[in-house]
Amino acid sequence: MLDQLSSLRKQFQTELSSTQASKDVEQLKVKYLGKKGPIQDLMQHLRNATPEERPVFGQQINTLKEEISHLCDQALQSFSQAELSKRLGEETIDISLPSRIRYLGRKHPLTKMMDEILQIFISMGFSVQYGPDIDSDYYNYEGLNFPPDHPARDMQDTFYITKDMLLRSHTSNTQLRVMENHKPPIRIVAPGTVYRNETISARSHVFFHQVEGLYIDKGVSFADLFATLDEFCEKLFNAKVETRYRPSYFPFVEPGLELDVACTSCKGKGCRLCKQSGWLEILGAGMVHPEVLKNGGVDPEEYSGFAWGMGIERLAMLRYGMKDIRMFTENDLRFLEQFAQI
Repeated sequence: MLDQLSSLRKQFQTELSSTQASKDVEQLKVKYLGKKGPIQDLMQHLRNATPEERPVFGQQINTLKEEISHLCDQALQSFSQAELSKRLGEETIDISLPSRIRYLGRKHPLTKMMDEILQIFISMGFSVQYGPDIDSDYYNYEGLNFPPDHPARDMQDTFYITKDMLLRSHTSNTQLRVMENHKPPIRIVAPGTVYRNETISARSHVFFHQVEGLYIDKGVSFADLFATLDEFCEKLFNAKVETRYRPSYFPFVEPGLELDVACTSCKGKGCRLCKQSGWLEILGAGMVHPEVLKNGGVDPEEYSGFAWGMGIERLAMLRYGMKDIRMFTENDLRFLEQFAQI
């Protein structure tokens, strides 16, 4: 048995010295220490040894096994270091080449527009309030004077989660919450994301961003609404812009109107963005309906107010002369990088 061990040790050392790569060492290790290798065969021969010989032979076999494993690991480490040194020697670095340009992150154009709008209204004396994206039918519709059969409450327009819970379709859901918790005078703007089950096109999307405005006090009139919106438009576009007001209907205001701005994309000539009309609607507004004031715990005989809701995407499209609302959500860096210096 001892002669076999000595012969096996010499054979292994000879084969190890002839290896030329790490894969050769791996194969050699498997050859000697594997289940079908010679070391395992020697373990089988221990059955034929006498009780006195077994401890001696077993120790010798384990010693050889550990020696082979150790020598293989050393050889693998040597080959690994040699291969790394060779690779590093072949690699060259030209330190005169310009470094990679690192682009700093910037605000999304919609975030820029939202921040600018909020700052304008804050400078006009409005505070910022937030409402939940997921809300009850009462705060989104019923409390805002939407009749039960109003088309907007249909499944085709609203994303319902349960029978009574939904993704808000406008930031007007903040109105009642503010009126319930604050006494007039109230002057707030409520920004946020809204969701509508609409066909995605160049002008509309299933989610977009709004800013709701609400002003309630004694003696608030339609003239105050016109003055507020005209001042906002001048500050936003930093110029006197052509506007027009059209009568319109919204359940939560009476009377209601829509504000149009001359299309900046076509300069009023007509294009796909403005549907060839030369005008682009940017918001709906009106005097707060007496029923809405009552639902909010405000006496309509003592107080009056106005409210409006505007789409941030629509205003950003006007500002930057864009023709497709879908570009805001496609995360195309070629598009977003244009706003890095704005």
